[in-house]
Amino acid sequence: MADAPSRVERVLNLLALMLDTQIPRTREEFVREIAGYPAQPEANRRAFERDKEILRGMGVPITMETIGDSTEVGYRVRPDDYCLPDLGLSADETAALRVAVSAVSLGDSTGHGALMKLGGVGDQAAAPIASLPIAPSLATLFEAFRHRAVVRFSYRGEARTLEPWGLSSKRGHWYVVGFDRVREAVRAFRADRVEGDVEVGEADSFEVPPDFRADDHIEDRAWLLGDAPAVSVRIAVDAGHAQGALAALGSDARVESGAGADADTIVEVTVTNRPAFRSFVLGFLEHAEILDPPDVRAEMIDWLEAVAAGAP
Repeated sequence: MADAPSRVERVLNLLALMLDTQIPRTREEFVREIAGYPAQPEANRRAFERDKEILRGMGVPITMETIGDSTEVGYRVRPDDYCLPDLGLSADETAALRVAVSAVSLGDSTGHGALMKLGGVGDQAAAPIASLPIAPSLATLFEAFRHRAVVRFSYRGEARTLEPWGLSSKRGHWYVVGFDRVREAVRAFRADRVEGDVEVGEADSFEVPPDFRADDHIEDRAWLLGDAPAVSVRIAVDAGHAQGALAALGSDARVESGAGADADTIVEVTVTNRPAFRSFVLGFLEHAEILDPPDVRAEMIDWLEAVAAGAP
């Protein structure tokens, strides 16, 4: 069992999620999604209130709004309220400031660092970077991004060669996003899932497209948003639809075969929300099929038969 997150990590993840949401969320939603809160309702309420006060003491503008039928209260941090104003910094000064902030300790003995809020600074307007605990590979990936250096690392047991075009956060995790030279496509990788050391190549080895935004390539994947035990599911996708499926499944998908122009692509993906994944596969109609495990395949068949039986 993994160690429980520290108090600092919990507060930083709370800030990251408050920044990430476009609509206010209730205390119950934050407590459910962020690891480290006590299970008992009264205890997690007190812990949440303390964490909010810590953030406000740091100058974070938390917005409180009524939601639903106005009987519930929701919270969020509006990016426009949280971005720094234009500091008139050069590109090199901005990069140096980011590195300095990433090394700041927030008071715990383990020295966790965080990038607090660096958005809209210098000549280039960027989305604010949320506060998250630093994954082991993140510092190296950020330096490679800063110097436009190609990186090589292992991810899900596969060797990757990536042009790191940007870094961003989503749902409590850091991602590095860029051009995967092996798959010849833009891919996003969770920094905490990078295996072992990151090898960094020569500086100034690529250019980032001017219209690139890392957040555009970090999607919410509904089949990973459930509480059920994780299961590895294998699907077969027709050759003509493989690229679309792989783009939607993201870098966590493991490709087993499908190199030929007419061959099916076999993909393995982790699923924690089976109904959501079933809907994803159904979107490909007859061009995708669940292969195994047998119980997930049987659930899909039973569901399709039930739908067919109820059709007029």
